[in-house]
Amino acid sequence: MKVLLVGEFSRLHNSLKEGLQELGHEVYIVGHQDGFKNYPIDFPIEKKWDNGFLKKLKVVVYSLFGFDFSSYFTYRQFKKNKAHFTDFDVVQIINENSFYCQYYYEKKILQFLFKNNEKVFLLSSGYDFLNVKYCFDNPAFKSVMQAYLAGRISSTSFENILKYKKKSFKKLHHFIYSNIKGIIATDLDYHIPLLKNPKYLGLIPNPINKSKIEFHPMPISDKIVIFHGINEANYYKKGNDYFEKALGHIEKKYGAKVEIITSRNVPYAVYINSYNKAHILLDQAYANDQGYNALEAMAKGKVVFTGAEKAFYEEYNLLERVAVNALPDVDYLVNELSHLIENPHEIIAMGMRARAFIEREHDYVKIATKYIEIWNRC
Repeated sequence: MKVLLVGEFSRLHNSLKEGLQELGHEVYIVGHQDGFKNYPIDFPIEKKWDNGFLKKLKVVVYSLFGFDFSSYFTYRQFKKNKAHFTDFDVVQIINENSFYCQYYYEKKILQFLFKNNEKVFLLSSGYDFLNVKYCFDNPAFKSVMQAYLAGRISSTSFENILKYKKKSFKKLHHFIYSNIKGIIATDLDYHIPLLKNPKYLGLIPNPINKSKIEFHPMPISDKIVIFHGINEANYYKKGNDYFEKALGHIEKKYGAKVEIITSRNVPYAVYINSYNKAHILLDQAYANDQGYNALEAMAKGKVVFTGAEKAFYEEYNLLERVAVNALPDVDYLVNELSHLIENPHEIIAMGMRARAFIEREHDYVKIATKYIEIWNRC
């Protein structure tokens, strides 16, 4: 099977590609390299006019005329290389705005992909029209919308999510849905909002290539090491403000018994190894299930503060914790961290359970097989 994976912002498509290749399929990735993360892309698209004077000029032109130079140049790059993007058995787009373009140019790119390939599928692995609508319509559903509605995030900082409420993105959503074979969710945060959707094909967990992630149970001697990785663009969306306040309390409470490591905006290749000596990793506070960073840390045997709500334990029939369910609550976070620091044996045990869970439910070849089954069925 010849497969084109469109978009990459978490290493999901790279791991899926590796799983599909293990099964003998021909696979390519096209998309932006997502800023500092710098994931491997077979056909990279450069996001032009995105810094310095040109970015300021772009903003002025957009505010005056509604024309976006970045979208135009993305389309130009795609069109120049369009011969590489035809005759695939399967094309999978990572979300409803995989090329980060305005409606007009995003639609033109997608029209080409729909017309020149056999089957196109959509992933729900991030916010999109239906997910955003569901979260706003159901404010009790745990999501970053709760932080926005509480006034913790400005509309400007939230624009990459609020855009899905615009008429143009609603039109793009309907255009995509009228052309895809179906939609696949990658975790419960996207699965639950899609349960009544007729195009929904089901949940396939994120693939993790465990052969690239070594598992080393961390001995605990004199210090508990806590790692907090921050992407400043998503600072409030991930609940990093709560984590930092909680860590301040922990540092005062335990002093030399803990070591706190904080990293900011580091490339993926650096980030994945920057927490090797940590026992505990703080990921995000507004999720029901684990995202990609959390899963990779769990594969290394870390205790991860992330999404692990009751629905997650029910979905996977888990009786013991494989991660700590993080909440946007400083006192709660301090209590959970304190419990682990005072019971280090639980850190070791949970880390081992986390690795076993990844091997059982997220193995990249097993996951690739599930994709093949669904793609062939449609």
